[in-house]
Amino acid sequence: MASPSPALLKDAVGGLDRDGFVALLSKLIGESARLQNDPPAHMPQEDLVAQHVVDALRPVSTETGGGPLVVRKVSYAEGRSNVIVEYPGTVPGRVVSFVGMHMDVVPANPSEWDFDPFSLTFDSEDKDKLRGRGTTDCLGHVALVAQLMRRLGEVKPPLKHSVIAVFIANEENSSVTGIGVDGLVKDGLLDKLKTGPLFWIDTADKQPCIGTGGMIPWHLKATGKLFHSGLAHKAINSMEMNMEALKEIQKRFYTDFPPHEKEKVYKFATPSTMKPTKWSYPGGGLNQIPGECTISGDIRLTPFYSTSHVVEKLKGYVEDINERLETVLDTRGPASKYVLPDENLRGRLEITFDGDVMNGVACNLESRGFKALCKATEEIVGHVEPYSITGSLPLIRELQDEGFDVQTAGYGLLKTYHAKNEYCLFSDMTQGFQVFVSIISQLEEEA
Repeated sequence: MASPSPALLKDAVGGLDRDGFVALLSKLIGESARLQNDPPAHMPQEDLVAQHVVDALRPVSTETGGGPLVVRKVSYAEGRSNVIVEYPGTVPGRVVSFVGMHMDVVPANPSEWDFDPFSLTFDSEDKDKLRGRGTTDCLGHVALVAQLMRRLGEVKPPLKHSVIAVFIANEENSSVTGIGVDGLVKDGLLDKLKTGPLFWIDTADKQPCIGTGGMIPWHLKATGKLFHSGLAHKAINSMEMNMEALKEIQKRFYTDFPPHEKEKVYKFATPSTMKPTKWSYPGGGLNQIPGECTISGDIRLTPFYSTSHVVEKLKGYVEDINERLETVLDTRGPASKYVLPDENLRGRLEITFDGDVMNGVACNLESRGFKALCKATEEIVGHVEPYSITGSLPLIRELQDEGFDVQTAGYGLLKTYHAKNEYCLFSDMTQGFQVFVSIISQLEEEA
């Protein structure tokens, strides 16, 4: 049987059913207290969401409902499932996939919210608002794509492309590996997705996100000599040394990694940046010059630079500064010094990096997936304005490196990501549903 025309497919599938979407989302948000991902205080149990998804698809699954959907749960840790759902197409190798709808959430403190974060509620003045932890990031997308797959299972359109949805565990904590999409890729369970565009559904504001930043967490420790503040000439002030060292390191960083010409093409809001975000020291009195302190922060790197190259450069900066403290760093006043020759003491700097370094992503702007997403967005939303941010999305660069054609989009609200009083708009999710149907229709037309 021939594939239906784009118009017929859209008519057959229709729009997002509000009752079904809200009913499923309500169940998911009701589990969100047990989906918070912040070990060891909070260990998410994504299996709770996975089971709701499986139950929602049960009437149209091959195993339990006699329908066309092939539904599979895959777990790499107890209580932490992934779900792979396939609507089979008729032509081998023709695939379109929706991936990245993660079933964990960031923590929420109910005392800081204006409403209960762990139940789905509605704004009394705006029925379009659906409120609760995960409505935007990312349980709203879980419910959205689950409803898309259910509708395909109900309508059974004859498609050449297989449509595959992958709901994943463990997106919010990159320190733990092998539990979510990385485990699925390692086991080859997503290999067939390489033959078609893969849409990562975990961004916001209804526009294609075509670039993200890499992230390098760093810690700069300065070790000096603790001493009485009234005898500053006998101390090596670790705070002063660290502040001056960071200033020098930042100057070198911005010289070696300036704004890249491709950032304009990808419309990055900011270039690569290095900045401090935390300060720590062992403690002491106001009359003590601290002997050590640590400044911590992160680097957000556009994807046109290598994170490994940046790390090596920063190590080199610190090594050079350590060797030439007297000439490289400015002191602060006549008693400020970083070397005490009479005592054979030198201040010392050490830079370290956390293990969760992430690389940025630049999507392929020539791929048919990108073109389909742009056309669908313009058609449904009314305009298309691809954007890039130096915020980081874990996991997707690894997919790109493995050979997947990754495009990213999302239908929550960027201003509520990881924020208090999180909400999404049903009207935005409705448009997302229509964009997905349009993408499938376009790819079918090309096939």
